[in-house]
Amino acid sequence: MAPTPADSSMYQGSVVTDKATGDVMQLSIERAINLGLQHNLGVIVSQVNESTAGGQRLQQLQDLLPTVTGDFRTAVQETNLKAEGLNFSGFPTIIGPYGYQDVRANLTWSLLNISSLQKYLASKHNFSGTQLTYADAKDLVVLTIGNAFLVCVADESTIRNDQAQVDSSKVSLDQAVANHEAGTAPLLDELRARVDFQTQQQSLISAQNQFEKDKISLARVIGLPLDQRFELTDLPAYVPLPDVDPKVAQAQALNTRQDLKASAEEEKGAEENRKAATAERYPTISFSGDFGDIGQNLATSHGTFTAVGTASVPLFEEGKLRGDARLAQAQLDQEIAQLNNLRGQVQADVANSIYDIETAAKQVEVSRSNVQLAQQELSDAQERYAAGVSDNLPVTQALASVAQANSQYVTSLYQHSVAKLELARAMGVVGTKYQQYLGGK
Repeated sequence: MAPTPADSSMYQGSVVTDKATGDVMQLSIERAINLGLQHNLGVIVSQVNESTAGGQRLQQLQDLLPTVTGDFRTAVQETNLKAEGLNFSGFPTIIGPYGYQDVRANLTWSLLNISSLQKYLASKHNFSGTQLTYADAKDLVVLTIGNAFLVCVADESTIRNDQAQVDSSKVSLDQAVANHEAGTAPLLDELRARVDFQTQQQSLISAQNQFEKDKISLARVIGLPLDQRFELTDLPAYVPLPDVDPKVAQAQALNTRQDLKASAEEEKGAEENRKAATAERYPTISFSGDFGDIGQNLATSHGTFTAVGTASVPLFEEGKLRGDARLAQAQLDQEIAQLNNLRGQVQADVANSIYDIETAAKQVEVSRSNVQLAQQELSDAQERYAAGVSDNLPVTQALASVAQANSQYVTSLYQHSVAKLELARAMGVVGTKYQQYLGGK
């Protein structure tokens, strides 16, 4: 069956089979995805579900095939006739020991069972559905890993920005201390600058802590040992995505999405199960028989056989037959509704992703301009304070503006990259074209 939102937690875990090395792993997004496709729990569970459905398909197939078994019997017996009430004068009381040997092949075959045939066809569709769900699980893994990787990239950018803020605020602090010692600035300026410096240090410490936690989350998703050290490489840069026609993208998604195809197969399977429930009323024809040799021993045995043909029809099972039919119809109605809803959701996913990309691209441009303006404001404020034209309150305010602008810029870059991945997922191509979407190719 296709994964539900409740199953999404599977994709946050993994099965760790490797041991940590002493080296620092160079981890690109491509390598992270390749690791995740091997170790992510969601992929592993989907693969197990596929195997389970394959086994159920074979079980249903066996109901349509003849069943042949072979057996060999050897028996020795002694009979007490007196214990059986047979006590005649001149007749032996004990008979035996005597025995026989029998080697025999037994055949049973349901020659005509429409219900079993429909159940087998249903199992074929269900198996195809799990295969498609497995393919869709790989797409979900790529999306999950890409998101986790981009979070760590954003964390690194935040740390670099916070470190720059710490360095800048340290310059302002040193300047305020020097001015106060020279008697050209009050103690308030130094205190204000020191608070700014320590505030930036706190932000840096918090960002570093968040980065380490997000690296743990990334390691859990891709199946790395938690004590394995790694560095992110091949960091994606900001590249605008060319305009996407929503109608074309939605049409492609309806033809490509694996979860949509899996849901369609499940609907076909439910339809076959409904037919199987209806076919329970039909007569069935079966054959059973055996052929073998029996005698005191195999050297003196003689061939014997049995052949039995049976035709049966249900006469008084109305409650069961109607109940099975209603349950099968209800399941079919549910699958039809879910498929219809999923088609609409796919179209909505595409439209939402396109809107998110357009909005994030605008936010990137605005926030980039804000960063430049805030940095210019900070530079001017520091120069004015160094020249003794004003106190350092404008410097404090400018530092806060730069920090906010940098934070918004990092957030907008992250949102833009994630929106492109979401669009690739919505169109059903994230597993094969994630690099093109992140790189804008």
